[in-house]
Amino acid sequence: MKRRWLLAVLGAVAFVVLLTWLPIRPSTGVTPGQSGATAAGTAAQNGSCGTSAKRADLEFTIKDMDGKDVNLASFKGKVVLLNFWATWCGPCLQEIPGFVDLQARYRDQGLVIVGISVDDPIETLKPFAQEFRMNYPVLAGADRDDVQEAYGPMFGIPVSVLISRDGLMCKKFVGGASKQQFEREIKALL
Repeated sequence: MKRRWLLAVLGAVAFVVLLTWLPIRPSTGVTPGQSGATAAGTAAQNGSCGTSAKRADLEFTIKDMDGKDVNLASFKGKVVLLNFWATWCGPCLQEIPGFVDLQARYRDQGLVIVGISVDDPIETLKPFAQEFRMNYPVLAGADRDDVQEAYGPMFGIPVSVLISRDGLMCKKFVGGASKQQFEREIKALL
């Protein structure tokens, strides 16, 4: 599994290097390599996604840090931010404090942030989540390529997918993004 991620990271780095030498894409006005948010799945506006938004596959059951089954479908009707991450990932670690704050501030308005660790065992996740005061569900997604493929392709982490209350994938953040970027998109859907 780690070998696969190493290859994916190397591929992503090569891809980013290639993109930095390409001109601005006129259709989006976004310079390749700009910010952590992808141009695809443009910002949610007025509480809904763009017309090209696809339905999120929430029909997965994944173990949480306590070994209990969590069905992603149980989050239907909420604004969901699925964050694919790992304990060894520097940009992932930088996002966690922002997620903790956003979850605390917007939980009562219907936000749920769900962290899906892509390759950490449950034994590693629990003390890590306690240390970082993660106040949102943390799931053990190691060996769950089916879940990653449903929200991919993923050539590296972190990857975060913002899902509207009606189950549409409104925005995909590839690479690290700021708390302000996440908050702007979340508030548009609440």
